[in-house]
Amino acid sequence: MKNGLLIWNVVLTLVAGYLLFNQFSAPKHPASVQGKVASNDSTASGMPFRIAYFEMDSVENNFQMVKDVKAEISKKEEAINMELDRMDRAYKTKVGGYQNQAQSMTQAESEQATQDVMQMQERMKATKQSLDQDYNDFLTRKMKDVKTKIEDFLKEYNKTKNYSYIIVYEQGLFYYKDTAYNITADVIKGLNEMYSGKAKKD
Repeated sequence: MKNGLLIWNVVLTLVAGYLLFNQFSAPKHPASVQGKVASNDSTASGMPFRIAYFEMDSVENNFQMVKDVKAEISKKEEAINMELDRMDRAYKTKVGGYQNQAQSMTQAESEQATQDVMQMQERMKATKQSLDQDYNDFLTRKMKDVKTKIEDFLKEYNKTKNYSYIIVYEQGLFYYKDTAYNITADVIKGLNEMYSGKAKKD
C-alpha cells in the first residue's frame, strides 16, 4: 500500500504507452476499401499529414484530476494501513494474552488457544487479500478514468486541429521532436477546463 504513488506513476506510464500503442496499432484498411476515406479524415481534404504530441509527465503534474486521484490513493492507502495496523495490534494482544496464561492453561485450553490464533491468522490473511484486491481494482478504475478523460478531450480537440495522430512523448522512445507540434499546454488547459466543468455539474 505504501508504494501506491509509485504504482500510480507506473500506471500513468502504462497509460502513455497504451495511448501511443493504440495510435500506431489501428487496424489497416484492406486494399478494397482504401479508396473510401472517411469524410473527417484529414487526408481526404488534402490537408498535410501532421503528428502532434504531449508530454505525460507535464499532464501528470498539472492536470487537476491526476492530483485529485493521487490524493484519493493516499487516503485509501492510509485507511488500509490503519485497518492492517488495527488487526496486527489485536493479534499481538491476543497472542500476548495467551502467552501470559500459558503456564496455567490446561491442555484443552492450550489447544483452543492455538486454534483461535490460527483462525485469527486466516482471517487476517483473507482480509489483507480482500483489501489488496480492492486497492488494485481502485487503481485500475482510476487509470481507466484518466485515460478515458484524455481520449475524450483529444477527440474534441482534434475536430478543429486536424492532426493525423496525437501521441504521448516518452523519453527514450523518440529521438527528435519538433516543439512546434507540442500541444501539452493545450491538453493541460483543456483537460482542466473539462474536468472542472464536470465537477461543477456533479
